Order: sequence, then C-alpha cells, then structure tokens
Amino acid sequence: MAKEKKAKEVKEEVLEESKCCSDESECCSDDSTCCSEESNCCSDESTCCSAESTCCKEETLEEKLSKEVQNLKDQLLRNQAELENFKKRINDERIKERKYASMDVCKGLLSPLDTFDLALKQEIKDEATLNFVKGFKMIEDQIFNALKDQGVCEIEAQDKKYDPFYHQAIMKEKLEGVEPEMVTDVLQKGYMFKDRVLRPSIVKISE
Repeated sequence: MAKEKKAKEVKEEVLEESKCCSDESECCSDDSTCCSEESNCCSDESTCCSAESTCCKEETLEEKLSKEVQNLKDQLLRNQAELENFKKRINDERIKERKYASMDVCKGLLSPLDTFDLALKQEIKDEATLNFVKGFKMIEDQIFNALKDQGVCEIEAQDKKYDPFYHQAIMKEKLEGVEPEMVTDVLQKGYMFKDRVLRPSIVKISE
C-alpha cells in the first residue's frame, strides 16, 4: 500500500508540472502547447509543425512580407536616384554640346585670320597697295568680331610669365634685366574659346 501511495504522489507531481494531453498526443512542458504524436513540441510563440519540419514562428510570414516590402521600397528609391542622375547627366551633356557647338568652326577660321595678320604686318609704301591692305584689315576685323561673338578671345602673352597651359615655347633667349621664363616675343597668336584653349600662343621666352 505504501508503494502504491508513493507512486500515486509522484504521478500527481508530474501532472502538475506538465499539461494534460490527449491519448493521441505527447505531453509538453508548461512553456509549450500539446502537439500530436506526429509533430514536435513547440513554444507558445510558435505553431506545431510536422515531424519532418522544424517549429516555425507565427511572425515569420509577416516578417518576410515586411522585409520584401522594405527591399522593394529601397530598390524603388535606388531606381529613382539612378533615373535622376541619368537625366542630369544627359542635360549636362546637351548644355555642353550647345556651349561648344561652334568650337571646331571657330578653330578652322584661325588660319585665314593668321594669313590676314601676316599680310598686314608687311611694310607697304605703294598708295594703291595700301588701299588694298586697308580693305584686308576691315575683313580681318569682321572675321575676328564674328569669332568674338562666338566666345573667342586672344590670349595675352607678350611680357607675361610663361604658362604651359596657355603658351607653347619653341625658342629661348638670354636677355639682361629680364626674369627667366618671361614671354619676350609672340610668334603666333593664341586664342581661347570661352573657358577652353582653342589654340595656345607660340612664343619665345627668356632663359
């Protein structure tokens, strides 16, 4: 009798520490729900899953959907940023093309301008020829004014400090009282086209 009483007390203690389960399920701890024999015991935060699978949290589907929505939002923001950058780049390229559209034409007119400039430097004594020279001077001025309207201007070089960005030195000479690398003579005029060097000045500099 004592043994049966002891066994009964032990059984009651086990029942108190666990949940009562049906004959078709196994008993689980207080921290879990009763599951069928074909499933594993899972925590209260999860649902019972089949024996072939692990316990899955109830929030898993909601979390996956939330992450997917966030990923799509991030991708949308990236696509919008890329589109804005593309539009800005295309717009900048169009502005740049319009800004420098006439650069090649202006550069092509420099050679005729040089020819007029060279001819006008010749000493003329004949009155008849002098009248022709005056006409050439007018044409030269018209060409230069047309180039000026497009953004062309002459690079100042004479008596300036040599700058390889604007000047191209092909000769050197030693002069007393002149600092080294000063432009002493301009052999061919240089020109700027807006903020670009259309052609550097060909110069002679001091040693």
